[in-house]
Amino acid sequence: VGLSLGLIGGGGSILTVPLLVYLFGIEPVVATSYSLFIVGIAALVGAARNYRQGQVDTRTTLIFGITSVITVILTRRLVVPAIPRHIGSIGGIEVTNSMLTMILFAVLMLFASISMIRGRKVEKDEAERRSEFMLFLYGTGIGFVTGFLGAGGGFLLIPALVFFAGLDMKRAIGTSLSIIAMNSLIGFASDVWFMPIDWALLLSISAVAVAGIFGGMALGKKIPGKNLQKGFGWFVLITGIYILIKELL
Repeated sequence: VGLSLGLIGGGGSILTVPLLVYLFGIEPVVATSYSLFIVGIAALVGAARNYRQGQVDTRTTLIFGITSVITVILTRRLVVPAIPRHIGSIGGIEVTNSMLTMILFAVLMLFASISMIRGRKVEKDEAERRSEFMLFLYGTGIGFVTGFLGAGGGFLLIPALVFFAGLDMKRAIGTSLSIIAMNSLIGFASDVWFMPIDWALLLSISAVAVAGIFGGMALGKKIPGKNLQKGFGWFVLITGIYILIKELL
């Protein structure tokens, strides 16, 4: 998780929820909350280091942050609790809250992986013509993803920061980490009073993730960003397919 955040400025949360669910046996809805803390802490450390190096665009962070943070809080407090534990059945398959969460997460992984594998380049002058309205709109969408699935949205943020904000890859990574940290930690804070927290597990995983992000940032200086993005995209694609097979079969 930390390595992926340090290398490409995202992707950590796309791995955290499956890790918590399948390796530690945590309920998916609780796992989305734990994921917010783990990814948020790791991203905060990475964002601080990037800020000192001048690789964080403060204006863009605030534009994304205002809309996405509000959306995260509303989603965690209003949308997530409103979803019933047992939703219904389709073709004899009982659809539960947990199953729906993991399936949606897997679908999100598939779309994200295809985007990372294919890649897309937009000239900087074209990106700079994008309206601030699109930044607000995209921030709202990322806030919903963060709040509902416990995903920091880095794999969605990087394209948005390049296409809509006109940032180069290094500044996009640093800015992405700052937005992820803000969204994730505020989202977790809105949950902390409403569910039991296994702090020993949470802090131990977070410590390893923080160590990983330093390793990821060091490796990122030696490996071309394009190769990193494509390699991680294939890994996310395989993981998404695995989750779909496990949940549906």
